[in-house]
Amino acid sequence: MTASEQLTGETTSPPDETPAVDAPRRLPLPAALAAALVAGFALLLAFPPYGMWWAAPIGVALLAVACHRRRARGGALAGLVTGAALFIPLLSWTSIVIGHWPWPIVLALVEACYLALMGAAAAAASRLVDRYRWMWPLLTGALWVAQEALRGRAPWGGFPWGRVAFSQQDGPFAGLAALGGAPLITFAVAACGGLLATAAWRRWRARRPGTLPRAAALTAAAVLVALAGLAVPATVPHGRQVRIAVVQGNVPRLGLEFNAQRRAVLDNHVDATLALAKQVDAGTRARPDLVVWPENSSDIDPFRNPDAYQRIDQAAAAIGAPILVGAVLEGPGDHARNAGIVWTPKSGPQQPIYVKQHPVPFAEYIPLRSLARKVTKKVDLVRSDFVAGHRTGALRLGPATVGDVICFEVAYDGLVRDTVTHGADLLTVQTNNADFDTAESRQQLAMVQERAVEHGRPALMASTVGVSAFVDADGSVHDATRFNTRSVIETTTRLGEGTTLATRLGAIPEMVLVAAALAGLVAAAGLRWSGRTRTRR
Repeated sequence: MTASEQLTGETTSPPDETPAVDAPRRLPLPAALAAALVAGFALLLAFPPYGMWWAAPIGVALLAVACHRRRARGGALAGLVTGAALFIPLLSWTSIVIGHWPWPIVLALVEACYLALMGAAAAAASRLVDRYRWMWPLLTGALWVAQEALRGRAPWGGFPWGRVAFSQQDGPFAGLAALGGAPLITFAVAACGGLLATAAWRRWRARRPGTLPRAAALTAAAVLVALAGLAVPATVPHGRQVRIAVVQGNVPRLGLEFNAQRRAVLDNHVDATLALAKQVDAGTRARPDLVVWPENSSDIDPFRNPDAYQRIDQAAAAIGAPILVGAVLEGPGDHARNAGIVWTPKSGPQQPIYVKQHPVPFAEYIPLRSLARKVTKKVDLVRSDFVAGHRTGALRLGPATVGDVICFEVAYDGLVRDTVTHGADLLTVQTNNADFDTAESRQQLAMVQERAVEHGRPALMASTVGVSAFVDADGSVHDATRFNTRSVIETTTRLGEGTTLATRLGAIPEMVLVAAALAGLVAAAGLRWSGRTRTRR
């Protein structure tokens, strides 16, 4: 047994498998791990800031080929390699907050473990794929959706950053969001990769009549799947026309301790709004119907600090329009809340207030604090754990009902959809990117694009430092700001009406695809069991 076979527990000939003599059993382990490594880098290139959407199906195909006909532990190893190659650089922006070691590496490797689990499942399903080769693309797509569904829910509510769907906003797959949301995009991209894997696997076999035409047909089918989203008509909002302003006030300095000068952050947003109001009064800019400030634009609780209250009131009165203020509220007890508050010119803060429903573990609250402290002392920078809110973010803001989600919440399907089903006709994402960098901000903006198409609503992202931008219902971005600058952007748009199929279906497409993945694994286990039974006889 070779060293690589000892590492993975694999032998040259896997049990209960007798492939055709002219077909390779599987890739040699070094070649499989090399393919898995390239797969991770290909998937990385699909995401912002690179934006090579077409690289994602190639990455999926390489991982599928690397896992095929391996034992489960060999598939897990390939998946882990792909996951590490993807997530370590993709999540490198977390090092700005907590240093380069060890926490960002731990986070990336935890995320990579989900791909390892998927790799093991793909390897275990090899017998089913070999018997019914047409199932390879479908099973590949379903397994990717199942992996993302699990990763987005566990542990502590999950961390769905890096979903394949969020890499496709500049490509033809994006239109599928209106039919089945992010899960359908991921399925289509992964199924396209499965078709490429099937084509490549056929081509690697010894030359036979018809092998090349079949491979060409499978490749053509992959292209058709990739173009399917272009056939989905873009949603055209027909609601009321409104003028929106987004204020990006900027912060004194980037990094986790940006809020050491909390009053300066609030003053920046107030002063930028007052400057806009002067331009409106001078007739050089149109008065907005509503204004959106970002998350943490007031890290001083205005309900407990009269000075902060007065400054926000001054800004609202000057601009003559309601402002959606991102604020940190004290309480209950020693805790805090991350909130969005509607602030009107005449009546001040309104009820209800939206409180972030999904605080970020190890950033806004610290699970297992004593254990986490052994990994990094920086957990103590989070002095007060944030508590979760329990109502949806649909808020009346002047003429619009905004669907407010805060920062990373945009990555969670249900939180965004709930705002639309509760009447939101405009999606707003309040975020604070002062802790991160441009790559993180652009990855988040890609999620906003997906949500706009998914729900047929215009959307916006309001950031303390950038990137802030408006997104049309077809996913197109305009008026994007530069990073780490003060800026005020405005647009006139029509509010969304009605619902897309994706909004109406909700989690059903994901549930169906996860069930399909589980059914495929059960069928594969059945084939393996029956093969062992025949061998014993």
